[in-house]
Amino acid sequence: MEPADSQAAPVARAHGVVKHYGATVALDGLDVELGRGVTGLLGSNGAGKTTLISLLLGLRRRDAGSLTVLGHDPQTAGIEVRERIGYGPEHHNLPPEVQAQDLVRHLTELHGIPPRSAIQRASDALWQVGLGEERLRPVGTMSTGQRQRVKLASAIAHDPALVLLDEPTDGLDPVQRDDMLSLIRRIGSEFGIDIVISSHHLEEVERICDAVVIVEGGEVVRAGLLADLQRAAGEAGESWSEHLQAAIEVLVELRQRPHHAPPALPLAER
Repeated sequence: MEPADSQAAPVARAHGVVKHYGATVALDGLDVELGRGVTGLLGSNGAGKTTLISLLLGLRRRDAGSLTVLGHDPQTAGIEVRERIGYGPEHHNLPPEVQAQDLVRHLTELHGIPPRSAIQRASDALWQVGLGEERLRPVGTMSTGQRQRVKLASAIAHDPALVLLDEPTDGLDPVQRDDMLSLIRRIGSEFGIDIVISSHHLEEVERICDAVVIVEGGEVVRAGLLADLQRAAGEAGESWSEHLQAAIEVLVELRQRPHHAPPALPLAER
């Protein structure tokens, strides 16, 4: 795996981002930069990963802080941002009666691709994800693994600059999961598309990602190049999982203190 260019401008940058749902705090002053290559957004269920993705897409409004994606604020330039982003949602609510190729074609047209070109792009994308021979099947007749691949094809067919994948291995068996991870890594490497993959499985992130952002309780616990973080854990005499757990415990303790101010985590300490 070739490491991402750490000197390149980040594809997204968040500073002090806050998002509430009523009394629930989903993101609590989140600071992060998402760099080039394949980045893992790692955290437990409810950590804030899906909320962050929705803000990156401009589908929800943040309550405080600043956010840029591909040089634009998605809150004020959502259309421009979404034209350049591919998105694979976590849910599987795809129209069951629609053929896979028709679904991908339709979503490709929504990104501004002319109809004739969209047909060819849809077909090409489905072949790329291994569904070329299944492309005329109704989505409702497909397995969970195949539907995940349809979502991936929809995310890449319009040739985006950035792809956001929310739990793309959800519902897959071990063999299907391995195949999906290999496919995501190949798309990032061969097509030069920057990818953010949301997951709560550490081993998935370790397998295919150049960098990782670890979120817990709406805050960033650790962020940086995966190799650097693993090296720091080793120098501390800890396993990678022990290192992460210790960082999470420190953050939880700080959050329980009255009027706590979340500590800044410079890259050298992450």
